[in-house]
Amino acid sequence: MMQVILLEKVANLGTLGEVVKVKNGYARNYLIPQGKAKRATEAAIREFEARRAELERAQAEKLAAAQAVGEKLNGITVQITAKAGVDGRLFGSVTNYDIAEALTQQGFQVTKSMIRLPQGPLKSVGDHKVAVALHADVVCEITVSVLGETS
Repeated sequence: MMQVILLEKVANLGTLGEVVKVKNGYARNYLIPQGKAKRATEAAIREFEARRAELERAQAEKLAAAQAVGEKLNGITVQITAKAGVDGRLFGSVTNYDIAEALTQQGFQVTKSMIRLPQGPLKSVGDHKVAVALHADVVCEITVSVLGETS
């Protein structure tokens, strides 16, 4: 286990400035390279306290930007066409990548990691409610309308 100080809010972990214990791999492979955390050494904690106001301001700006996008994104419908059989089941599936791609074409800056598909990829024709997590505190819901295309 490694102690890290969080440089921004991380979902299911903690908020800005918290010192938390995480597994070594999570810290080394994700939190530290992404700039979300630093090892909790005395020097790092002192440096964090000196930069706290700046980091809080940056986090507030990110939150405000995510909320602005969330207001536009919330409730929209995205249409995706996929090959399907006569029974309405898709031959492939509609993944978070496909949904992110469709949203990007509509002018939203969304990555596939923001798309939440708790039941996995969409495998049938019809309308599906999908959550988009723009920020740890901003989650909006869109409708993905999967249209069947028979060959």
